[in-house]
Amino acid sequence: MNNKLMVLPSRDYNAVRLVKVPDDYEEHELFRHVTGIISSVEEEKPDYEWDDVALALEDHGFEVIDFVLGPALD
Repeated sequence: MNNKLMVLPSRDYNAVRLVKVPDDYEEHELFRHVTGIISSVEEEKPDYEWDDVALALEDHGFEVIDFVLGPALD
C-alpha cells in the first residue's frame, strides 16, 4: 500500500494541491516527472485550468486528494 503524497505548492493558498503518488514512481524521479506532466499541459493548452492538470496527472496514475489547509506554522 502506497502512502506517498506530494504537495503541489502555490503562493495562493487556494491553489495548493495534494496528490497521491503511484507505487511505480521512485522518489528521485518524481519531481521531474510531475514537472513534465504539468509542462505538457501548459504547452498543449496555454489557458489551462487545474482540472486539465488533474486529468493529466490521473492519466499517469496519480490521485488528487481533498484536504483542509491548516494554519501556517510561521
